[in-house]
Amino acid sequence: MNLPSASTPATPRFADLGLAEPLLRALAAEGYDEPTPIQIHAIPPLLSGRDLLGCAQTGTGKTAAFALPILQRLAAAPPVRQRVIRALILSPTRELASQIEERFRAYGRHLSLRSTVIFGGVGQSPQVDRLRAGVDILVATPGRLLDLMGQGQVSLVNLSCFVLDEADRMLDMGFIHDVRKVIAALPKRRQSLFFSATMPPDIEALAASILTQPARVAVTPVASTVERVNQSIYFVEKGDKPGLLERALRNPDYTRVLVFTRTKHGANKVAKFLNGVGIHAEAIHGNKSQSARETALANFKNGRTRVLVATDIAARGIDVDAVSHVINFDLPNEPESYVHRIGRTARAGADGTAVSFCSAEERAYLRDIERLIRQRVPVAGEVPASARPSGLESESDRPAQRHSRPAPRSSDRSSDRSSDRGGPSRSSRGVDLPRFARPDGAAPGATPGSAAASPDAASPRRRHFRPSKSR
Repeated sequence: MNLPSASTPATPRFADLGLAEPLLRALAAEGYDEPTPIQIHAIPPLLSGRDLLGCAQTGTGKTAAFALPILQRLAAAPPVRQRVIRALILSPTRELASQIEERFRAYGRHLSLRSTVIFGGVGQSPQVDRLRAGVDILVATPGRLLDLMGQGQVSLVNLSCFVLDEADRMLDMGFIHDVRKVIAALPKRRQSLFFSATMPPDIEALAASILTQPARVAVTPVASTVERVNQSIYFVEKGDKPGLLERALRNPDYTRVLVFTRTKHGANKVAKFLNGVGIHAEAIHGNKSQSARETALANFKNGRTRVLVATDIAARGIDVDAVSHVINFDLPNEPESYVHRIGRTARAGADGTAVSFCSAEERAYLRDIERLIRQRVPVAGEVPASARPSGLESESDRPAQRHSRPAPRSSDRSSDRSSDRGGPSRSSRGVDLPRFARPDGAAPGATPGSAAASPDAASPRRRHFRPSKSR
């Protein structure tokens, strides 16, 4: 599917896009003056009532691109005697759903519209109470929405606008059947908006089934990486990844860091390891309670936590500015996930850095990634065997499975995939162990007069490190 690229010869203001004065006031209060490319190209056709197909990653401003026109059209519609759901936004994760609803409230602060969010993993009673009080805009995850529809707590008969956000992630998470059930319950006459970061054949077919002569907007080429991200990769023995991660995080330039693991278990182990060596970190994944996830995300946003360790699914809802670095502790077994991961940095026009650790077993993943992004990831170095922390295995230590797909899950399907694909067995041995400078310019763990720092000398708390077995 070929979508026109959203490039603009000039930079219009929000006032040039036909937005109403209450929305302009809300945007000014948020500190937004110049719209992003997707907003420039999406807002006018949406205000006119057209369907829209948007190929856009998070961090491009797509939430405002659809929220602002929805708010304006609902506010301009004839008043209703009783609040009914007139707009539905379907989101794959709890975090992303919460952030979308938060944006609707911020942009609609000067309008008499009411919104709410529903998702699984928490009790439904407060959500049902808000629905009974009446809402105009509902943001939902598929599982909880279908549950409440089945209980008769949600009616969509008056719906006039439907948004399917992050459709490719819905497919990855096994939600596509739930999405089809929701679509089947919608009124035939409606405005439909469809957003996806990538356009595999299944997603193209789904878009064609729900959109009518849509406006088409792409803010980057399909499946491309963010241009402002500085990418690099280290070839590292799988048991040496924790030590390399610690050395990276000792660098003061790593100010707000997202670390990605392949599984929930891996996220917990990495966070525990980092806290054990004096680097405060929190983990976020589908097995965490909703309150724990919200607390960890809030701490990361406000700077109380510098390092957040996340799985792919949990990270889809992380929309945080000023992420300086993304570290792929484990390479993803789905190359599209790499695109989503590194898109967490270099947001809102800022620069960012993505560093990946690749063990011998993950070389196949790297080839898939480079094939998708149509470029080689620059090699920063090869790290030889040095020291392995006891009790912390890399995710690549686990037996590999090739090309497994998650099965559809029931209510609140926010669990993570733990499958991966095997890579080549060739060992990666190098000569230059990368040294990440400390504030005083010395290598981590270096003592005055020492020629180099050994991993075991980096911190007195590293007593649990032991030499790795010879390979």
